[in-house]
Amino acid sequence: MQQDMGFGVLTGHAVDTQFIKAGGIIFREGEQARELFVIKSGQVQIQLGNRTLSELAANDIFGEMALIDNQPRSATAVAITDVELVPVSEKQFLFLVSQTPYFALKVMRVLAERLRATNKTFG
Repeated sequence: MQQDMGFGVLTGHAVDTQFIKAGGIIFREGEQARELFVIKSGQVQIQLGNRTLSELAANDIFGEMALIDNQPRSATAVAITDVELVPVSEKQFLFLVSQTPYFALKVMRVLAERLRATNKTFG
């Protein structure tokens, strides 16, 4: 009875959101992480130096790595278009993981997919 719960479930009507204008910096490489983000609408680019690592859209998550390993941000996130984001704090993240094991699996799948893409690029 495993329901395919995407991250879009976190972007419902009663959530606090942040609006970032196109071109705005969401976070910079090296900054401390306080939350991960779910994209409610718009597009986000993840950059390392001058290189684009990925482009993300609605219902994608980003910023999860620094939250999980408690290290500074490993890349910079920039709004490609106007974006609406749902921040998920570490406390909320831990609650979701404990109450919804499938949520944890979805996050691990995102991490594994990004690691595989990195391995293809540099392998």
